Amino acid sequence: MIEVVLRAVRVDVGSSTPLLLLEEVGGERVLPIYIGAPEAAAIAYALQGVTSPRPMSHDLLGQVVSALGAKLFSVEVTELVDNTYFANLRLVRTGEEIIVSARPSDAVALALRVGAPILISDDLMAVEGRVMKLAYDEEDEEYVELDAPNEAALVAQLREFLDQVRPEDFDT
Repeated sequence: MIEVVLRAVRVDVGSSTPLLLLEEVGGERVLPIYIGAPEAAAIAYALQGVTSPRPMSHDLLGQVVSALGAKLFSVEVTELVDNTYFANLRLVRTGEEIIVSARPSDAVALALRVGAPILISDDLMAVEGRVMKLAYDEEDEEYVELDAPNEAALVAQLREFLDQVRPEDFDT
């Protein structure tokens, strides 16, 4: 297993879908995982230290685990099946290990709240991990991908393509 840290919760420009960027500790690879908007909000709240008057779902789960005498040892993103990532919560209670299946977004949100490590299987990182150069943008207070085309550059490339393309280019 490879330990990772959450570097950013971003929105993919092309699909307008939130994604997690999980970067390996001491390495260059990043595992991007698309998630839903509510899950992205829950993770963003955890990152920003936002507390609510009543426990949110992930806070509640952390409290239940603790009340049952267990501890979240780690969360592990284990595999990708049919474009769906799978994760496990590794709990420990009185020396016994308990594995609970979870969505990666829920597992990460819980790990952030209780301070548990986030792990990725070696095989999954080898196949799905990408090398990304991330840098911290102090103005926006977030990690950004270096050398990534920005939205304006992508739009300019598309316009250039559309200006040059002809109907006969699509003949079969």
